[in-house]
Amino acid sequence: MWKGILAGVMLAVVQPVWAADLVDATDPQQVMNLARGYGSANLSTDGVGDPMITGRMDGTRYSIMFYGCSDNRNCKTIRFSSAWATDGQYTLEDMNAWNEGYRFGKAYLDDEGDPVLEMNVNLRYGVSRRNLDDTIDWWRVALGQFKSEVLGQ
Repeated sequence: MWKGILAGVMLAVVQPVWAADLVDATDPQQVMNLARGYGSANLSTDGVGDPMITGRMDGTRYSIMFYGCSDNRNCKTIRFSSAWATDGQYTLEDMNAWNEGYRFGKAYLDDEGDPVLEMNVNLRYGVSRRNLDDTIDWWRVALGQFKSEVLGQ
C-alpha cells in the first residue's frame, strides 16, 4: 500500500519537471535559442506568416521553417534547410549517393539544378531540450559532411 502511495506522490512531483523540459514547435523562441548555441539565428516569418529562423552555422546559411501551424502559431514540425547556388554542376547521382550513404539530411536538386539539403523534425507533443539540442548538432554535422563530401568545400 505504501509503495503505491509513494509512487503516486513521486509521479505527481516529477511529471511537471518533465513537462517543463519539453520543447516543441509552438515556441519558436525556444528553438531559436537552442540554434544560437551553434551560430547566429534570427526569428522572423515566412511568406505566409509562419515562424522562420534564419542563421549561419560554421559559415553556412540555413533556415528552420515551421510547419503544421494553425493561424501562424501552434506549429507541429520543423524543417532545417540549406541550398547552394552552383550553376547546375551537381547531378541527381550526386544527390542519390548522399541519400544512400547518410541518414541525416536528404538532398535533392531544386528547380534550378542547385543542391538543397533538408532535415525534417517532428516536435509534436514535445521533445526534451537535450534531444532538440542533439538534433541541431546532427544538422550541423550533416551540413559539414554534405559540404565536404558532395560539394568539396
